Amino acid sequence: MDAATAVSKEREAAHLLAEAEKRMKSSHSFLRGLFGGHSKVEEACEMYTRAANMFKIAKNWNGISCDLGTVSFPAAGNAFCQAAKLHMQLQSKHDSATCFVDAGNAFKKADPQEAINCLNAAIDIYTDMGRFTIAAKHHITIAEIYESELVDIEKAIAHYEQAADYYKGEESNSSANKCLLKVAGYAAQLEQYQKAVELFEQVGTSTMDNPLLKHSAKDYFFKAALCHFIVDELNAKLALEKYEELFPAFSDSRECKLLKKLLEAHEEQNCEAYTEAVKEFDSISRLDQWLTTMLLRIKKSIQEDTDGDLK
Repeated sequence: MDAATAVSKEREAAHLLAEAEKRMKSSHSFLRGLFGGHSKVEEACEMYTRAANMFKIAKNWNGISCDLGTVSFPAAGNAFCQAAKLHMQLQSKHDSATCFVDAGNAFKKADPQEAINCLNAAIDIYTDMGRFTIAAKHHITIAEIYESELVDIEKAIAHYEQAADYYKGEESNSSANKCLLKVAGYAAQLEQYQKAVELFEQVGTSTMDNPLLKHSAKDYFFKAALCHFIVDELNAKLALEKYEELFPAFSDSRECKLLKKLLEAHEEQNCEAYTEAVKEFDSISRLDQWLTTMLLRIKKSIQEDTDGDLK
């Protein structure tokens, strides 16, 4: 969109906001309250929504940039918020929640914390209406904002956990598992290994009998075993035996064979053998950042033990 069109949309949005304000003021007058106040609120609500969409078209998230004097008008997010509040006043919960979500999406561009506030307002409405699946979806959006924008992993975890609870309640187990895997991954990064193990095992157990998902179960048991391994070598051996008995297909997997090589190298305090086993695996199946981090943590324990022996 060219600059002239953007300015035109911003001016149109500003005009709509001014008109909406007039409608709201007139709806508060005594006579309007008796005769037609409700319709004025509806009109204002529609104008706020239209203004918000004009701001979206102009990609204006913070405020009006065109030559409108020193008046500070709210941009897309604030306009959607105003519409959401009026929809609630009109007892239109669904429309209110929709506008809060639109506000949240608009605020993501400029104010992540305000985006979270709006999405939480939408979640409150959806849970009150019994719409737990859509509430879970917005908890995931909040978690992603905490991951990428605000970098608060603990809060991201809390929202993924809440989303998982809602999905479970609605029997959406696949969606719940996706959230639990995010929690497990972060828990391990934060050295909350027991929590990570429990979640990886839970998801692995729930997927190993599903014909469409069982190929992924080996990955989850592999990750659970690595978390055990970081804490204690014996725990990792016992866990590996348990996973092979529980899920026989795991025994033939490259992940299981790698674990056995790593356990042998760790027991022998052979750092070179450990590194070679990881390199061989990586040459066929590329290791992602999470796996690389966990494997390096285990390797570090070998190096520390070796250094200790040298001393």
